[in-house]
Amino acid sequence: MRCLYYLAPTLHSTQKISDDLHDVGVSDFFLHVIAKDEAGLRKQAIHSSNYLETLDFVREGFIGALVGFLMGLIGVSLMMYFGAFPNAPMLVYVALVGVATCFGAWEGGLIGIGRRNKKLDKFEADIDAGKYLILVYAHADQEDAIRDMMRDRHLEADLVAIDRRFVNPFSSVARRQRSRTREKLLQQHGQSVSGNG
Repeated sequence: MRCLYYLAPTLHSTQKISDDLHDVGVSDFFLHVIAKDEAGLRKQAIHSSNYLETLDFVREGFIGALVGFLMGLIGVSLMMYFGAFPNAPMLVYVALVGVATCFGAWEGGLIGIGRRNKKLDKFEADIDAGKYLILVYAHADQEDAIRDMMRDRHLEADLVAIDRRFVNPFSSVARRQRSRTREKLLQQHGQSVSGNG
């Protein structure tokens, strides 16, 4: 399953995109919108993002667990080297490493709660400017239909990234540039709209 990132300029456009995505078979469970205007999303009944998508606590938790594990190993190694507890069974040392790992994961998670998800860094300026980042989790058999529908009905929304592994907190997302073909379509669409007005 891939995660398609679309950037929409307005709440009205986001509402239309959400409705059209529902029409092609995307349920709310696979559709999440990240926006500065959370109240507007609720008012329009648009499915908002969750903390796993917006905060970095999973990634930071894993990093904290690794640091805690290494610190636990170092601490236990020093205790064993200096003979601090000569009669302690090995299970005690294993438990100490486990406690240090859990403490590191907890601390890392707390740090991550205060940070935006690293995958959203490239879109932070757009979100802060009032745009709407739409995350569509597409099954392999749905992806073409979703992309075709977006290309045909929503020229105002840009496909800005594709994440092959959104569940992996360490994968990175590369922002895509708008293609020249898309620029021409937007210009033609703008000219036809202005010609009709």
